Amino acid sequence: MKPLINFQSKPIRIVLALLLCLLPLGLQQMGNFWVRTADTALLYVLLAIGLNIVVGYAGLLDLGYVAFFAVGAYLYALLASPHLTQTFAWMAAVLPAGLHVSIWLVAPLAVLVAGFFGVLLGAPTLKLRGDYLAIVTLGFGEIIRVFLNNLDQPVNITNGPKGLGQIDSAHIFAFDFGKKLDLGFVELSSVTLYYYLFLTLVVVAIIISHRLADSRVGRAWMAIREDEIAAKAMGINTRNLKLLAFGMGATFGGVSGVMFASFQGFISPESFSLMESVMIVAMVVLGGLGHLPGVVLGAVLLAVLPEGLRWFSSLVDLQQATNGRLDASILRQLLIALAMIGIMLAKPKGLWPTPDKAGTKVDR
Repeated sequence: MKPLINFQSKPIRIVLALLLCLLPLGLQQMGNFWVRTADTALLYVLLAIGLNIVVGYAGLLDLGYVAFFAVGAYLYALLASPHLTQTFAWMAAVLPAGLHVSIWLVAPLAVLVAGFFGVLLGAPTLKLRGDYLAIVTLGFGEIIRVFLNNLDQPVNITNGPKGLGQIDSAHIFAFDFGKKLDLGFVELSSVTLYYYLFLTLVVVAIIISHRLADSRVGRAWMAIREDEIAAKAMGINTRNLKLLAFGMGATFGGVSGVMFASFQGFISPESFSLMESVMIVAMVVLGGLGHLPGVVLGAVLLAVLPEGLRWFSSLVDLQQATNGRLDASILRQLLIALAMIGIMLAKPKGLWPTPDKAGTKVDR
């Protein structure tokens, strides 16, 4: 089976890079809604790449991945908003200007914290597989969400269901991503600037993930995915490699959460529900388990399709046309579900699965 696009070709890479760089400039002409949709799609791509390490490479079904997303988002929200200084008088006395930690300091910290939580999740689940592993990870994700929802009493840390607002936008030295940039010949909105920031992070994540897949660690993960007992018999330390997969995948979620909080300026526990985890898993499975181009394609489709349907439903008054029996949100969920069922029936390995390497020469 030949790949759809040969990404090893230099002309293909140059054309793709140009298209991605020019995309937000074209979308700006139709309004910031579409640029924001592209930003959201890139964040989902970053999340899907991280989950692909756990599910696609190591074969560990994780339904609580959104917990690491939440950890990164709340870490930045607490360190770059006035919430803590408003809650604790002693902190306001020490920091009268408020707590405004740079996003470039919080992002590495989020990597460490999310990685720690990933290992914490992986440690008690080492002997679990399949459905049992999925149930435990699902519970972990819900525990994190419930904690965030209730840590407003007796000490208000997360502000509970009210969420955290006034979160600082990303800065590079004196450059603020939260403000427009006028280049003279074109004006770049804030959402366009964030697009380029997210695109850079996605490219870095793809390079890291690709290098991991081709490394000895990546090969060991795939051996565990195919047959854990055989991998263990071959001398692979399955315990350490599983923990590494959970930790590595979680770090991508932590960084994504930091960027999400900076981009939105407001977060609440409702942004990290179980359905978010399910959607991210669906992106990985729909695109093609373990195949980076497929994972990216699946993430983009499932991120853009709901917004496209939202835009379409805004043009048609469905409630009036159906006498109130059907509204836009129900139709959107229905069409997405039908599309996923149809695709998985037609292509059970995903839209863009790993190419069949049968017959290729193997280096010894």
